[in-house]
Amino acid sequence: MLQKLSIRNYALIDSVELELDKGLNIITGETGAGKSIMLGALSLILGQRAETKYFFNQDKKCIIEGWFLLSDQLLKGLFEENDLDFYKENILRREISTDGKSRAFINDTPVTLTVMKQIGERLIDIHSQHATLEISDPAFQLSVVDTLAGHQQILVDYRIKFKQYKQQQQLLTGLQEKAIEARNKQDYEQFLFNELELAELQSDEQEKLETELQMLNNAESIKRSLLMGYNLLGDEETAVLPILKEVISQLQQIEKFNTDYEALNERLRSSLIELKDIASELSGLEESIVFNPSRIEAIHIRLDLIYSLQQKHRVNSIPELLSIQEQLSENLADILSGDEEIERIIKELELMHTELERIAGKLSLNRSKAIEITEKSAGKVLQQVGMPNAKIKIEQSTAKELNKDGKDLISLLFSANSGQAPAPVAKVASGGELSRLMLAIKSIMAKHTSLPTLIFDEIDTGISGETALRVGDVIGELEKNMQVICITHLPQIAAKGNAHYFVYKNEQGERTTTGIRRLDNTARVDAIAEMLSGKKPGVSAMENAKDLLGYKN
Repeated sequence: MLQKLSIRNYALIDSVELELDKGLNIITGETGAGKSIMLGALSLILGQRAETKYFFNQDKKCIIEGWFLLSDQLLKGLFEENDLDFYKENILRREISTDGKSRAFINDTPVTLTVMKQIGERLIDIHSQHATLEISDPAFQLSVVDTLAGHQQILVDYRIKFKQYKQQQQLLTGLQEKAIEARNKQDYEQFLFNELELAELQSDEQEKLETELQMLNNAESIKRSLLMGYNLLGDEETAVLPILKEVISQLQQIEKFNTDYEALNERLRSSLIELKDIASELSGLEESIVFNPSRIEAIHIRLDLIYSLQQKHRVNSIPELLSIQEQLSENLADILSGDEEIERIIKELELMHTELERIAGKLSLNRSKAIEITEKSAGKVLQQVGMPNAKIKIEQSTAKELNKDGKDLISLLFSANSGQAPAPVAKVASGGELSRLMLAIKSIMAKHTSLPTLIFDEIDTGISGETALRVGDVIGELEKNMQVICITHLPQIAAKGNAHYFVYKNEQGERTTTGIRRLDNTARVDAIAEMLSGKKPGVSAMENAKDLLGYKN
């Protein structure tokens, strides 16, 4: 229940604090005094958007706070889902700065407006005279039946499974689209893969082949240079090796005279050994060089294939071609595994659909039972509020496909008079009839819901006299199940309250402000009497007011 509401700097309100009763709270007041402003402020802590143009003082921020006493453990779970602390008394606060920036808090923890609205909808249901349009909404009509069916947990489980089902359907659609796209490319990719696989490419072969080809193309000049080098070292009269041998022989004759001569000659002997080895390698390399036209042709053919593949795939190296080959192999494998995954998901969806059909059937059965209860209960309340011949009929049909609520289509039909065939509400109900019909529905829903607070904003439009008394009785009954706040202009309804609050205007100079005060017993008599006969009520109006309030003289 809403224990207290604090409003600062909103519309005509400078500062107001309203402490509410746990039962039926009545709010009355002068026309234009700002009764509905209270609801506008309250809607801000229920997650509605705000505009700074409604500030009382454009130089200060607007602050709305609500203190809620909660005992519903289902709400505790909702708080925990959003990482919020849950207490017996919970505070919702909304701050709107002069620059239009808004901040929302629940128990001093910052939250988004989405979270505040999600929680606010579970705390308060505001029903205004304009909200009667809601009764024509199929979703609302279904929610009425579901409330009386009392299968909320089954419905929650169904919706979770249905959401998973839709997600799997989306996944399947995506995989099937990819599979079609892959199959369109499969033949071409298979051709490219086969071509690369047949080439049997080696990562380093291009460099080796290019080097070998360069050697073969220059075989004659290479062979000539190697042979000339060998001859200069050893095979000619002026070659290096014979001359070096002669130098060693000359130094050998004088080694004994000086150790330096011996050391130099030792170095010459080492050089002779190295040069002989070099000459031998030059000879071997020269002999290995063979001009081979067939090998040159084979290398050209191989390199042409490599270059052609690189050009086709727009790359410059064999490793890049091998990477493409691997990717093509993976793509082809994915097509096969994708088909297997599609088959698996199709079978899974069949099982999920069967389970959803089972739960939807259970929901349908529960709704069928609840429809009869709803029709009878609403009929009784309609009699109470002065519509003895009115009745509602709820038609249940089956949708072509499962949806988030199961497979039922609910249509609420209404007849206000005997002999009148039930028809869609919007076509046959007047404003006053709509108000009473909505009251009837809300009253029977209240007995099956854990909603802490219900607010009626002038739903008594179009009714008066004895009907107003009966409407007041029905509203008064609601307080047995929840806290009720009722903004009314009818004395018959106002007299039913446990607590009565009066909204008034203060005119100070050129500025008008709105205030609210709780009325004591004496002030309630005055207020009810004024509602009956206007300003300065006579004795009869005062007596009538006391009678309505049940006060004894």
